[in-house]
Amino acid sequence: MDARFLCQTRSPVPSLPRQKRACKLKHRSPVLAVLTRTPDNNMTGEEKKASHPTDMLAGLAKKTTVYNDSWFAKLAINYLSQRFQDATGMRNSKRDYESLTQTARDTWRKFSPTQQHELVLQSLNRAIPATISTLVKIMLPQCTFTREYFAAFTTLFFVWLVGPCEVRESDFNGRKEKNVVHIKKCRFLEETDCIGMCTNLCKVPSQTFIKHSFGMPVSMVPNFDDMSCEMIYGQEPPAITEDPAFKQPCYKLCKENRKHSMQCSS
Repeated sequence: MDARFLCQTRSPVPSLPRQKRACKLKHRSPVLAVLTRTPDNNMTGEEKKASHPTDMLAGLAKKTTVYNDSWFAKLAINYLSQRFQDATGMRNSKRDYESLTQTARDTWRKFSPTQQHELVLQSLNRAIPATISTLVKIMLPQCTFTREYFAAFTTLFFVWLVGPCEVRESDFNGRKEKNVVHIKKCRFLEETDCIGMCTNLCKVPSQTFIKHSFGMPVSMVPNFDDMSCEMIYGQEPPAITEDPAFKQPCYKLCKENRKHSMQCSS
């Protein structure tokens, strides 16, 4: 009764409905305040500019691939990591894929590109006995079936190393073959976040090992923009001096501070 009397004394009767609406807005204001802070459209240009770097970093963090490795994948990862550590003579206390990437970082920092290639080759030779690779080379000579077999085998048994991948078709000597492995987002490149480690610790030694051990030439073509990669079985890779992968500048946020292109020319 007192509140109604005050409203009448301050203004004529027509103002009474407006007073009621004002009271309703007061009760709803906390909700409105929360809503107005959420949409980006309500931000000024300066606010958007200030928040842009943080938003970019948050977006990158959200896009990082999370792997739930099976017991078999962990067994394979740790086995390869131990062979890598045996070859380099450097140990670390990490486990699973983190152990593998830590060994890669230690190798990248300590050894020259040529030494890096040799150490990875030693690791792969330790991991896969020569009797197995020789048997594969004899039983699977270069042909359409072998190239397609290698592509299918890679997508089935090496997801733990490179991430999800699929077989794709290409033109090979005037005919269609399913000899290409498309890696959607390379796990090794994503984890190391270093172009130099990709080229010197993965691309070059892997191409060399697969050709010399299994008799199968393969060209690995990484895309450093989206971190995808294609393994083209049956295709000879270009020389390092002519390979576009070695002309790619380092990532702007690379923590290693070493120019991979300069290393390769030394």
